Amino acid sequence: MIENAPYLIAGLGNPGAAYRHNRHNVGFMIVDSLAEAVGVTLTRVENRALVGKGLVDGRRVILVKPQTYMNESGQSVAPLVRFYKIPLEQILVIHDDLDLPFGTLRLRPSGGTGGQKGMESIVSRLGVHEFARLRVGIGRPPGRMDPRDYVLHDFDPPQEELLPEIRQTAVEAIHKFILEGIEKAMNEFNGPVIDEV
Repeated sequence: MIENAPYLIAGLGNPGAAYRHNRHNVGFMIVDSLAEAVGVTLTRVENRALVGKGLVDGRRVILVKPQTYMNESGQSVAPLVRFYKIPLEQILVIHDDLDLPFGTLRLRPSGGTGGQKGMESIVSRLGVHEFARLRVGIGRPPGRMDPRDYVLHDFDPPQEELLPEIRQTAVEAIHKFILEGIEKAMNEFNGPVIDEV
């Protein structure tokens, strides 16, 4: 472990106003909530990402929102990991997950990508699976709706009302991850934040 190495917390999404409230952008939303909570602004542009630096619970953190579009997130995240010499156990990537019910959080220390293209890009560029991820459930599309369309739609109004609670709980999970590690965070936060709508 590198002494005093920062944590890198990356939320995945697509840049631009048209995508801001899409289900696919819940990773961006959670990083924004964390940044607001700890007084960090993501105004620097580094390696095709918006970056903010500060302290979370006394630990150095780099908050990252790749601006490459979701499917190329690795082009942004991997160079930042290398440049700042981030230990793998101090990386957390936050992304939406179709296979989890809306409002469910699932932290994992490593694992597959579940077909999530942003994660596939990061794994490909880093060359490893062994970094933590926070999956945020958005549920499955209704009827025969194409999943690609579903993720690029905004949350339904009933879901939109519950998003602040989900975002806040995710922020608490990130604090726990930074302070006490992935296992403690998993034990406390894996599961539904709200009853499914």
